[in-house]
Amino acid sequence: MKETVIKIVNLSAGYGRTPILENIGFDIFKGEIFIIIGGSGCGKSTLLKHMIGLLPPISGRVLIQGEDLCLAAGDDRNRILQKIGVAFQSGALFGSMTVLENILLPLREFTRLPAGMMEDIAWMKLKLVGLEKSGFLMPAELSGGMKKRAALARAMALDPSIIFLDEPSAGLDPVTSAGLDNLVKELAASLGITFVIVTHELASIDAIADRIIMLEKSARGIIAEGTPDQMKNNTENPHVHNFFNRKIHKGGK
Repeated sequence: MKETVIKIVNLSAGYGRTPILENIGFDIFKGEIFIIIGGSGCGKSTLLKHMIGLLPPISGRVLIQGEDLCLAAGDDRNRILQKIGVAFQSGALFGSMTVLENILLPLREFTRLPAGMMEDIAWMKLKLVGLEKSGFLMPAELSGGMKKRAALARAMALDPSIIFLDEPSAGLDPVTSAGLDNLVKELAASLGITFVIVTHELASIDAIADRIIMLEKSARGIIAEGTPDQMKNNTENPHVHNFFNRKIHKGGK
């Protein structure tokens, strides 16, 4: 039986009292790569912000390994949040710190480990993402793909069981994007990390997704859920069909 690590229950999410998503619910299972897709303005980023505790829901629940993030406060909330890691679209690295110092930041903030042990852990995380030779570089010296990998290493600093990635392939060339996809698959397989990823990149979705939900603006919710093959072959909903059967038109025609 699959173990549920995230459970969304009757969630209405938005800004203030204005809902963008209404009464949605789904489960995410341990070790899977779960993809959230949809058109602009459908609520992908809004959902992500609610799932990681940046925004309170209008109503409903966000359960992380059975604990309600929405109701937790103080030390209990911090303990739940340490079960997750987040890598934002831009990487959000601190430009005044080296790559190594960026990885050390959550360790210094949330643990009382000896300094030497924290450094060992940070170097280990950099090695996991292929940046073991880049620890003393500044973020400005990194390529776009390296910044994404550094952000992923920082997201893994506290050994979370769940990692959220916001548009990880945005701005990357196809080769670099494919390398990042392979890294995510390797980490999920070798470490058992559950990945929740917001993306619109078909190549990445096809390469790494175990399951997908699609959000739609006018529906204010989920219009389809399934494996990549199930979604590609969904001809009943035109939004889903059009998303997975996009064609590139040459010459602007």
